[in-house]
Order: sequence, then C-alpha cells, then structure tokens
Amino acid sequence: MAYASHIINHSKKLKNVSNLLRHENAVLVHWFSNDAATKRDDLLKFHRPYAPAETERVCNSSISSTVPSLGVFKKKFSMLRKAGNPLAGSLVNRGLACSQVHLRGFASDSGLPPHQEIGMPSLSPTMTEGNIARWLKKEGDKISPGEVLCEVETDKATVEMECMEEGYLAKIIKGDGSKEIKVGEVIAITVEEEEDIGKFKDYTPSTSDAGAAPAKESSPPAPPPSKQEVAEKPVSSPEPNGFKPSAASTEDRIFASPLARTLAEEHNVSLSGIKGTGPQGRIVKADIEDYLASRGKDVSAKAPKAKDEAAPALDYVDIPHSQIRKVTASRLLFSKQTIPHYYLTVDTCVDKLMDLRSQLNSIQEASGGKRISVNDLVIKAAALALRKIPRCNSSWTDEYIRQFKNVNINVAVQTDNGLYVPVVKDADKKGLSTIAEEVKLLAQKAKENSLKPEDYEGGTFTVTNLGGPFGIKQFCAIINPPQSGILAVGSAEKRVVPSSGPDQYKFASFMSVTLSCDHRVIDGAIGAEWLKAFKGYIENPESMLL
Repeated sequence: MAYASHIINHSKKLKNVSNLLRHENAVLVHWFSNDAATKRDDLLKFHRPYAPAETERVCNSSISSTVPSLGVFKKKFSMLRKAGNPLAGSLVNRGLACSQVHLRGFASDSGLPPHQEIGMPSLSPTMTEGNIARWLKKEGDKISPGEVLCEVETDKATVEMECMEEGYLAKIIKGDGSKEIKVGEVIAITVEEEEDIGKFKDYTPSTSDAGAAPAKESSPPAPPPSKQEVAEKPVSSPEPNGFKPSAASTEDRIFASPLARTLAEEHNVSLSGIKGTGPQGRIVKADIEDYLASRGKDVSAKAPKAKDEAAPALDYVDIPHSQIRKVTASRLLFSKQTIPHYYLTVDTCVDKLMDLRSQLNSIQEASGGKRISVNDLVIKAAALALRKIPRCNSSWTDEYIRQFKNVNINVAVQTDNGLYVPVVKDADKKGLSTIAEEVKLLAQKAKENSLKPEDYEGGTFTVTNLGGPFGIKQFCAIINPPQSGILAVGSAEKRVVPSSGPDQYKFASFMSVTLSCDHRVIDGAIGAEWLKAFKGYIENPESMLL
C-alpha cells in the first residue's frame, strides 16, 4: 500500500514518471522471478493504469535495463492473462511498447487472442517514414528472435528489420512496395499460438480514440447566437468623414476632377469603369494614367497568349521521389538557406601525384591489390590537412563549435536512386590501399542500395569529385550539414607554364579544387590555410606516406 500511495502522489509530476515506471517494472520482475502468481491480488491493489498522455511521456524509458529476458517476461504475463488478470495486457502495453524496439505490445481488442502489433521502426536518426521493400517472411510463418522479417527502405538505405520475439506472423498489414509509412504505424501482427493465426485474417489496426474523445468533450458545439447578437451583427462602421453616398447618387453621377475628365475624353475612356482613389472615391488624374498603363499591358499580353493556346501539348513523365532524394533535397535546402557559404578555389599541380600513383599501382597489381585512384589520393590528402588544421574538422551549434578528433571523410557517390555519401572513417590513419578498397566497397553498396547506417553516419568532412568521372573543370558544392566544409574536385588539365629559361616553356597538369566553408565556423584565413596544407600534400605526395 505504501507503494500505491507513492505512485498516486507522483502521478502528475511528469518529470518523475519515467523513474516511477522503472521502479515499478523492477518490482514486478522481482516478483515474477520468484513465481509470485499467488500475489496477483496484491498486485491489483497497487496497480493504477497510466493515462494515455502519461503513457506517451514514459515511453522514453527503456524496459531493457530492468527486464533480463523479454521472452521470460512475456511468459509470465501469459500466465497472468490465462488466470484472468487484467493487469497483464496493461503492463505489457506500458512495458514493451515503451522499449525502443518495433514491437508495440500485446493488444487487448475484444474477441481477439493476445497478439503484438509491429510498428514501422526508426532505423536512422533522420527517419520519419519508410517503405517496405519486400517481406522475407509470409503470413503463417514461424518467427524467432534474430530472424529477418522484411527489408525497409529508410531515408538513406535499405535496412533489414529483425524479429524481436518468438511466435507466428499472423497478418501483414503493409505489403511489399508499401510507401511512406510513418514511424510507429502498424505494419504486421504476430501471435504466440499457431491456432490464433486464422483469427486475424480480416484484422485491421484500430486507431486510438483516447485523444479524440477529450477533444470532443472540451469543445462542445457553440450555442446559437442570441437575438441581441443577431441584431448587433449587421451594424458596420461608418464611412470616413461621415460620407455615405446613396445608391441613386452613385448610379447617376460619377465624381471626378476636371483634369481627370479631360484626360479621359482625350483617350476615349469611360469613367464608369475606373475606381477612384481620391477623397471620397473621387477619380483623379493618376487613376486615368494607371488605367491607360494597365490597358496597354493587357493589349501587349494578349498576342503571346494566343500563341500559347495554339502551341502543342507538352509530352512528359512524372518520376516519383525516392526516399533518398527527398532527404537529400530537404537537407541541401536547409544547408543553402541556413549556412553562410563562401568558396575558396586553388589550382594544384598533379604531375608528381600522377607519377606516384603509377608506381603504387604497379606494386598493387603485382600483389593483387586494388588500383589506387586520384580520388583516393585526394581523400588521404584532405584527411591529413584536416588533422593539420582541425578547425575545419568541426561543426556549428548554437552554444559552441564542436571540433572532432576523428577524421571521417564522406565520399559523394551518384546512383540511379540518388546521391549517397558513405563514410571512410579515420581516413587520416589508413593507408592508400585500405582507402581504395573501402571506397570501392562503399560505392558498390550504395549502387545496390544496401548501405547500413554505420556506412554513412559519423562523417566530419565531405569530398565530391566531378572532375575525374565527368571532366568538370571547377564547381562549388553545397555543404553537407552538420559539417562545416566540403571539397569540390575538378578535372586535371595540361597547361603551358614558364620553365627555367626566359624563353623556355613546359607542360604541366593542374587540378582545380574549391573548398565550400561555413563562415560561422571557418574564417577565410582558416579556410585558406587548410587549402595551403591540402595543396602541399597534393604537390608533394611523398609526404603523405610519412
């Protein structure tokens, strides 16, 4: 009873609800572990269901810290349910539904056996909705913890969703190819017993009316207006200066200045079609001039309109947005609107870099390793420059600038589904052959739409290269938030440059790179210092091997 009093006294203090629920779960688990089935009458004495709004707030408290085994936990609740204890269904809804997995808990729909509603999980930090790519299990299949139920297309990749509990897949609510499913929305139903599968053939998830009922009660229909209100409603404010022209006067006479009348007669304009802007609606000279100007625009606009009507209809096709394209569009729009970009461009001589690459690839081919690309060398040079100028390896927050100790380079990869930016982690500490292997593997996974969250999260700087694949000489890239810099790499081209003698010239290959900076984090001098360090590694590539 003391525990019940403690719950009641603190039920309205939302900041303590999470702690209370954790305490209550711990007590229940202790009782269940000792097979305290005989104590269920005592349990009912202190049990008080949480209100819907309260349950919403305690869902941030994970049950995993107090329940050693969800399977054991569920069996205990099954015993209580079979014994006719109403506490079981409520407690599981408060427990399992609050855990940070995709099981929404045992439902208590009348006429239906115990079951679990599986909700669309949040599989990435920015995910708000997802698509079902395909189900690997079908209705009626037995499922076990760790088995893959289906493949979910998140905002960044296709991720496998695993089963958390043992049972049977009774009903698939969202089938293959289902689009734009909100996080938490029911996608499937599971049951414990095989004989319960058929009872969910026509099942549809019910929507909670908990929030709707109070709204109806709190907002009753407005009473009809009283006769006094109806009588007062038509009363309007008087015209300025007390002037209120009668209907007869407005129809019979038009008020206009003499100059306006003269101008109207000269241009054969009827005053009845002009609205006056002078005192008390009087037509003045400016009104006639505005009318003449607008009439001239209308006449000039009619000719092209006739041409447009005669033009043939356009032939087009509407291409639906993919999840990655939606997220890329929103993030780049946010970046361009909120981050103060500025750009720094420098030309780097890559003759020595090309020579070193040729030597390294000869060694790689002899040993059976992956060939090293110019982009791999650029990633390594950028990582070493970030380690040398750590201010550029930072991100902006409203309270502070977060400077990262890890140098993780995102690499832009274009695919048929959209733009992906998988990450090479600790690139400053890895050799060129390792970087080459990781980049090729990540690019392949991006094209197959099989990247996992760990493949693209945690980047601190981005490199995008349109020079090598497409021959783009120079371009400016948009910063990938929350990062503060992105390097746009152009193509290398041969140029004639002065040689040692006064009349001597030679050819050299130069590559243009442009650094986009967030001016809140990277000042102009800092950005220039980073480019200087980057150029030093590119033009003296042997230093990257030290």
